Amino acid sequence: MRCLWLSRSLPFPQDSGDRIYSGQLSRSLALAGAEVDFVGHRAPDAEPPADWPLRWHAIDGGCRPNWRALASPQPLNGAIHDTPAYRRRLAEMLTWRWDAVVIDTYAMGWALGQVKRVTQQRARPPALVHTSHNHEAALWRGMAREFRGSPLRKLALWQNALKVERIERVLAREVDLMSCITPEDARAFALQAQAAPAIVLTPGYSGVEALPHPITAATPRRVVLMGSFRWVVKQENLKALVQSADAAFRHHGITLDVIGDVPAELGEQLAGFASVRLHGFVDDVEPFFRNARMALVPEVIGGGFKLKFLDYVFGRMPVVTLNDAAAGVPAAVRNAMLGCADLDTLVRTVVERIDDLPTLARLQRDALAAARTAFDWSDRGRALLRAVRELGHPAAGTRTSFSEPAPRASA
Repeated sequence: MRCLWLSRSLPFPQDSGDRIYSGQLSRSLALAGAEVDFVGHRAPDAEPPADWPLRWHAIDGGCRPNWRALASPQPLNGAIHDTPAYRRRLAEMLTWRWDAVVIDTYAMGWALGQVKRVTQQRARPPALVHTSHNHEAALWRGMAREFRGSPLRKLALWQNALKVERIERVLAREVDLMSCITPEDARAFALQAQAAPAIVLTPGYSGVEALPHPITAATPRRVVLMGSFRWVVKQENLKALVQSADAAFRHHGITLDVIGDVPAELGEQLAGFASVRLHGFVDDVEPFFRNARMALVPEVIGGGFKLKFLDYVFGRMPVVTLNDAAAGVPAAVRNAMLGCADLDTLVRTVVERIDDLPTLARLQRDALAAARTAFDWSDRGRALLRAVRELGHPAAGTRTSFSEPAPRASA
């Protein structure tokens, strides 16, 4: 099966949840037996690894500036990637024959019309697949509702939320298959009229399991939070946590280590909170894990699967999470975490449990044991390949002899 995978950018470096999910899912599809051509804007600071079994097609010229993208009917994250260079390259590649075309995330919804105009004229059109990383409409409505900044920016968030909802509905209605990252997202899409059938493909784990590191009385009373905080949703979640936790953490001698890229403006806003230490992007999180007692998943806003869960669990970190943030986590793994109803409860749980060494040891052990067999990327690739073939789509269901030359990689 020949698959054209359309993404915003090439998924490197593998330093954020969306890049990890797009890269590893497409890679697992290729390892399952599909021929995958991956298209996206060129990553400025990394080249695709030569040992991945995909053909890479890099779009040069960069993205559109935000101020120009604001006038687009597309959501901002889609409009900035909708460039003439990308459309020209897509037009060329659509002259080749494909069994399946993957539209990766709502931000590539702009490509749907171009793909359908070309491929639906064929006697054997490819199957259309939308890989969703989130139920984006719900996420953006929550973001706009909870935002506490300037009224002008709040208005912009509401406008973008409406654009996101529109394109997400179009994608769900016009593709042949959706993949969802959590069962909760799949149920939400199923409520939409004429939505395509969906499969659930939670992330796998491609890292290494940390060596044992017992939590003892000598372990510093620190908690860690990982993430990339360039996105406004992540910034609002981080600010909400710090505002809720700082006084209690200071009073009880607890330090919050924030690991990940934090914009300078946000860093200045957090500078006055004495319990917080900002470390920026780090190449190796293991030293932070060995010198902390807990890891946090405090996202108030936003659904989807949080890939940091996997880093924490396989890094042998006891996890304290909001219940609503644990969507898609298998029950056996979730039962080995400390779940909380809200931020106040999460902060209180950290304070009450940070010196409970037997409980922390149990959480380390039980979560890892439950996760070892639950997060295999190869299972996801085989499931996606099987689901596309089971559509009964004429192009995807058979192997075809192609008259075109093999696609050339341009990365």
